[in-house]
Amino acid sequence: MRFTPVVSLLILCSGFLAPLSAQSDSSSVYRLTLSDGSEFRGVVLSRDSSLVRFRSLGGVELEIPQSSIASLEEERGSWREGRFLRHDPNQTRLFFAPTARSLQTGDGYFSVYQIFFPMVAVGISDWLSIAGGLSLFPGTNSQLLYFAPKVQAVHTEHLDVSFGVLYLKIPEVDRGVGISYGVLTAGNPRAAVTFGLGWGFIGEDFSDGPSIVIGGETQVSESVKLLSENWIPAGSDLAILSFGVRFFGEHLAGDFGLMTTTESGDGFPFIPWVGFVYNF
Repeated sequence: MRFTPVVSLLILCSGFLAPLSAQSDSSSVYRLTLSDGSEFRGVVLSRDSSLVRFRSLGGVELEIPQSSIASLEEERGSWREGRFLRHDPNQTRLFFAPTARSLQTGDGYFSVYQIFFPMVAVGISDWLSIAGGLSLFPGTNSQLLYFAPKVQAVHTEHLDVSFGVLYLKIPEVDRGVGISYGVLTAGNPRAAVTFGLGWGFIGEDFSDGPSIVIGGETQVSESVKLLSENWIPAGSDLAILSFGVRFFGEHLAGDFGLMTTTESGDGFPFIPWVGFVYNF
């Protein structure tokens, strides 16, 4: 059975839509470290100059003297339905396509996609980020250069809109090649959908119509997200589909996905996708 590209994308992303209305509990989660090295994760009920009342995520309430506390730091994440959901450190991208979320001032990351494509990105401000890199194909001096600024135009609790450019300098090609795009992300840090339109260009010549990207993400445990990133190239009658998983800690995220098309032939139909990102 063969689906049209648009129907195929909607089927893949429909599973990401249901959690969008869900809200996380408002209480911030803290990591409390005692002087003896013991650690607890939970909610601060009250605190003053001498005492901290603390409830662990397991429901145990503690009263701890300030003199016994080595540190009390807010965790990046949310507490939902009695469990902690860690903040995804790589929320500005799906597998490769950008979301509309922006890096904060001074934040950044180093990423490697498919082994040969490293990239560094930095948040210049809360609404402007700049990324770039150089391919690392072995055995050749001719490498791709790429540069990717992004500007965030709209930021609300459940909606972000950004615009950007991916510019590539290809060896022995006089004119620059790339894509200029607009992207919208709707949802929350736990579950969201992303929709983008991009116009490819060679020098000053732009494509007549846009390429379309539709993606989704949903967090299924403390440190695991399911991802899907799907493209309909300009002027094409097929779609490039992908789905996979992201594992992440406080700073490091690793993605593994499988890519195919709506007109995949015989044999194993998928191409693997691997990416690693370290956020600083």
